Amino acid sequence: MIKKIICLILLLFCINCSNNNINSNKSEEKKLLAKPETIYKLAKISFDQQNYDLARIQFKETAKLFPLSNEAIQSQIMIAFIDYIQMDYDNAILSYNRIINKYPSHKDLDYVYYMLAMCNYEQLQNEALDGYYNDLALNAFNQVIKRFPASKYAKDSRQKIILVESNIAAKHMDIGRFYLENKKYIAALNRFKIVVDNYSITKFTPEALHRMVEVYFAMGMYEDSYNTAALLGYNYPDTKWYEYSYNLVMKIGDEETFLKKIRNFFDG
Repeated sequence: MIKKIICLILLLFCINCSNNNINSNKSEEKKLLAKPETIYKLAKISFDQQNYDLARIQFKETAKLFPLSNEAIQSQIMIAFIDYIQMDYDNAILSYNRIINKYPSHKDLDYVYYMLAMCNYEQLQNEALDGYYNDLALNAFNQVIKRFPASKYAKDSRQKIILVESNIAAKHMDIGRFYLENKKYIAALNRFKIVVDNYSITKFTPEALHRMVEVYFAMGMYEDSYNTAALLGYNYPDTKWYEYSYNLVMKIGDEETFLKKIRNFFDG
């Protein structure tokens, strides 16, 4: 009987210890979950596993429970990035703009501006369509370069700007060709001048100069046609566009005079 009583006491002691351990573990879990970094890490794990819906909920929970923490800001950035990944660009743009306005001194603001630019960049359409996102993307990438010239995102922003400007230039060229074909010479000339003056780093500049030669020639402005062809020959002598312009202006002048004009560009 005594042995049974002792065993019963030991059993009750073990159960009590076990309950204490369970309660202790639960208490530790609650303490961990009371920390913003813990919930953020859980959300990041869900994100890395591409469980975006769960990650979004966890990031929102982090921002809700700990609104003054750095993890709250990072969670808002991650929520915007999830929208970007899922191609919900409108919501992503709204979120990024909200972050910029609310946290103007945040350490990752260069990334936020860059992602804002990318949301517009990835919505670029064919150059023949409306260029709304061209301007938005261009302005956003320029903000990255202007505000954060030493940022790791600045280099890619400069490269993206060239692509955006090429898209804009392509649109002007397409419209300019249309006007030229329909003999609306002034309208065509204005479009080609925009490319030469504002988007000279793009591949369309030699063609734009040649089209200006064609326009001046068609309008009977032979001196301007001649000078523009010489400018084309000075800057882009190895292009087919210079060859086309050269053949055209030879109808109104001699080769010696034309080559002299090109030499004047070198001398001047």
